Amino acid sequence: MNTTSFFSDMLQTIAEQGKRFLSRAPVAADVSPAERLGALCEALLSSRGEASGVALAQDILDRWQACDAAEKRDFMHLLLDRFGPSTDRVEAAIDAYRTEPGAGALLELHNAAEPRRQELLRRLNLAPNGISTLVRMRETLLQLKAKESDLEAVDADFAHLFASWFNRGFLVLRAINWSTPANILEKIIRYEAVHHIDGWDELRRRLEPEDRRCFAFFHPQLPDDPLIFVEVALTADIPASIDDLLREDRAGIHARDAACAVFYSISNCQDGLRGISFGNFLIKQVVEDLKRELPKLSTFVTLSPVPGFAAWLARERDGVLAELLSEAERDALNALERKDWAEDAETAAALQPALMTAAAWYFLKARTANGRLVDPVGRFHLGNGARLERINFLGDRSARAMRQAHGLMVNYLYKLDEIETNHEAFAGRAEVVTTPAIRQLVAASRNGRGLGAFTASTAAKRDTTKNKAKRETTP
Repeated sequence: MNTTSFFSDMLQTIAEQGKRFLSRAPVAADVSPAERLGALCEALLSSRGEASGVALAQDILDRWQACDAAEKRDFMHLLLDRFGPSTDRVEAAIDAYRTEPGAGALLELHNAAEPRRQELLRRLNLAPNGISTLVRMRETLLQLKAKESDLEAVDADFAHLFASWFNRGFLVLRAINWSTPANILEKIIRYEAVHHIDGWDELRRRLEPEDRRCFAFFHPQLPDDPLIFVEVALTADIPASIDDLLREDRAGIHARDAACAVFYSISNCQDGLRGISFGNFLIKQVVEDLKRELPKLSTFVTLSPVPGFAAWLARERDGVLAELLSEAERDALNALERKDWAEDAETAAALQPALMTAAAWYFLKARTANGRLVDPVGRFHLGNGARLERINFLGDRSARAMRQAHGLMVNYLYKLDEIETNHEAFAGRAEVVTTPAIRQLVAASRNGRGLGAFTASTAAKRDTTKNKAKRETTP
C-alpha cells in the first residue's frame, strides 16, 4: 500500500473517530461565521486529545471552505487580532531575561514571541488534506494582503511554516511523460504559465518525443498535484527562438546525439506557495539527473521570457533611453506602436539595434528602488548562479511575448563549475555575469558615463570608443 495513502486514510479514520469525543461550549446562534471559527480555533489550541484535535481541525477547515469572501476576510483579521503573541507573556519574558540572562530565559522569550496562530496552523495541518486546504487559504490571504498590508504579519507565519513543510528534503522529483496518469497531465496543461499548451495533442508533442523531458516536484501530502515543473528540450546547440523548439513540424534528434539541454518553461503551480523557492533546487536536480542519463550533455541553458522589458521601455522612453540611444534609434522605437511591426522585415531591422541596446542596459544597469534587478526571471536565474549568455531578438512572436517583451527572449547559461562564483557575484555585489558581446552593447551606447562615449558623428570616434569599451566593464 502507498505510504502516503495509508497515512491519509489513517488521519481520516482518526478524524471520524474523534468526532464522537468532541464536546464544545455552545455558541450563540447570532455569532458570525468568523467568530464561530475563532471559538473552534480556541478549542483546538486547548485540545489535548489526538483524535478530538484532528476532528476539530477538519471541522474548522471544512467550515472555512464553506465561507464566502467576506467571511474569509473576517477570519484572516481574526487570526491577526486574536491569535498573535500574548503581550503580557512577552513583556514578562523580556523582564525575566533582563533580570537573569541565560539560555532558559532566552528560550522562554523565543516561545513567548511566537504568535499563537503558528501553533494553530500546525494543528490544522493534522487534518486529512490539511496542507492542501492551508495552501488554498494562503491564496486567499495573498489576495487580501495586496490591499490590506496589515495582514503581512499573518502571511509571515504562513510563509515561515510553509518554508519548513515544503523543505527540499521532503520534496520528490518525478519525471513526467506520456504514461503519467491523466489527472496529473491535465494539471500540467492547466498550470503551464510560460508557453500555453493548446490541448492534449500539443502536450503529447512536448512529452513523448525522445528529445523531450519534463520533471516536477511533488510533496508527499500532495502526491497528485505538482508544486513546480520544468520542460526540457534536448538539442544540438543553443536555440534563439521558442518556435525552433515548439513548432509542430520541427525535426527531432536522438537523445544520445544531444549536446545541449534547454530549460524552456518553468511553471510554479500553487499560488498559495508564492515566495517558497523550489526552482533553484529543481534545476540543479534535473541537471544532475540528465548528466547521469546522458553523459554527453555539455551545455545547460534556458530559453527564458523577459516579462518586464516592455513596461520598463515605456517608462524610460523619455528617461534613460533619451541619453542611451541616438535620435534615429529613438525614432525607430515609434514603430512599436504598430502591432504588426515584427512582420515587416525592414521595420524590424531598423528596430533591432535600439531594442538590443536597451535590453542590455535593462539587464546590466536598470534597478528597482531597492537596488534589485528589474526583471524577475533574471533575478531567479542569476541568483541561482547562471550567466546571462545571449539576448535573442524576436525569440518569441506570441501575442503575450510581443506585449510583455517586444518578442525578446534570453538564454541563461548554467555552467556547472561557475555557478557558485556567479551566484556570489550577483548576491554579494549585484553584478550580472555576462558575455563581452552584451557588455559591448551598453559600452557602445550614446550614454558613455564611465563606459566610453558614443556619438555616432564620425567613424573614427566610433572606432575609438569601441576600442576603449573593450578595456572597461559595466559596474
